[in-house]
Amino acid sequence: MSEQKINEAIGALREEGERLDNQEARERLSNLADSIEQNVDYSGLSEEHQDLVEDVKEAIAHFEVEHPSITGILNEVIMTLGNMGI
Repeated sequence: MSEQKINEAIGALREEGERLDNQEARERLSNLADSIEQNVDYSGLSEEHQDLVEDVKEAIAHFEVEHPSITGILNEVIMTLGNMGI
């Protein structure tokens, strides 16, 4: 169930990213979505997962003022990752 939520959130992030006018923001969101996708399937070092969580938190801080819908998706990702033990 949690993996399904993450996959849905990744899809939503990609959709929201495509709507952004700022190329740098689009790339940042796309890279973050790629990183989430790779790390959810990766069951190795927890340090890798901690880096992912930090990246998501930084993205929340970056997008929260101008893009509240992206921030909402990223908050859901953080909660779901936590529920998955990441």
